[in-house]
Amino acid sequence: IVMGVPLGASALRASRAARLPVVLVDVRRRRAATGEPPHVLVDDALAGRLLGEHLTDLGHRRVVFLHDPQRSADYVSAGMLRYKGLSEFLAIDRLAAGTPDVEQRLIDHLRRGATAVVGSHDGLSARAWGILHAAEIRIPEDVSLVGFDDGDVAAALELTTVHQPFEETGAAALDIALSLASGRESAVGHVELEPSLVIRRSTGAPSGV
Repeated sequence: IVMGVPLGASALRASRAARLPVVLVDVRRRRAATGEPPHVLVDDALAGRLLGEHLTDLGHRRVVFLHDPQRSADYVSAGMLRYKGLSEFLAIDRLAAGTPDVEQRLIDHLRRGATAVVGSHDGLSARAWGILHAAEIRIPEDVSLVGFDDGDVAAALELTTVHQPFEETGAAALDIALSLASGRESAVGHVELEPSLVIRRSTGAPSGV
């Protein structure tokens, strides 16, 4: 079971030659490779739409999307898909976490009218929380803050986020791997799971609404 890492053509040929069952988790290629293994995915575009709809209902219109830099053009990252879903509802100022002076740039976006910060995963949302706290910007009174994944960090910060079904993803990948190992390849297919919105205390109506 390979998570988050797209395999190249040579690796795919080697796995087939060794008769090694392979299942990909959270890997979306821009172009499907010949003989690509089965995969298990979460609908990350839906995750973005869930948060976009929630923020729009609260009255937000422009947000900052804090994301990791895209490392490869060969695959579509979860963050890119979350951005796509979010953009169906909101105007977005993109900000890569590796940008120089990212702390000041985040504050500048808020001064120019963004009313919420969306981290492409909860770890980046926690980083944004630290930046906002240091600048004495209150959450959610001044700025709403949201993330994706719903791990321990989100619970600790009482962060509105999108729950990723990690246990179900692992179970589905294991079922496929066992089917491949037992020779039941005809029963193996691709699986896509749905995330769900978790609303906590980090979101509210923008100031003045």
